[in-house]
Amino acid sequence: MRLATVCYLLLAALVVTRCGVAAAQDIAAGEKTFNVCRACHQIGDRAMNSIGPVLTGVVGRKAGSFPGYNYSDANKNSGITWDEATLADYLKNPQTKVPGTKMMFPGLKKEQDIDNVIAFLKQHGVAAP
Repeated sequence: MRLATVCYLLLAALVVTRCGVAAAQDIAAGEKTFNVCRACHQIGDRAMNSIGPVLTGVVGRKAGSFPGYNYSDANKNSGITWDEATLADYLKNPQTKVPGTKMMFPGLKKEQDIDNVIAFLKQHGVAAP
């Protein structure tokens, strides 16, 4: 019984440690993957609309709502609020998730890249309710 408890505690400590390390790696990997997004999008405190809208605070934000950006009607009328699951679907294939979107990006093919980019986006704020 005592050995089983010790083994369980060691395993739990390992999982917590690995998850903490993985989260940091995911964010760093997400920042690298996000470089393909920088052709059209800015993120951060001084970000401005460009070819695409600012992505600072995109997690939790209603689609088509960042001030000053000229969104497609498809995006404005999609009814989407960008949570992790919705962003994952969109980043896989924007045109499939929102038919008629102006975003001509073909999508990220690797699930890990999608997860990493979302982790990176979350580090740049969550939209105020």
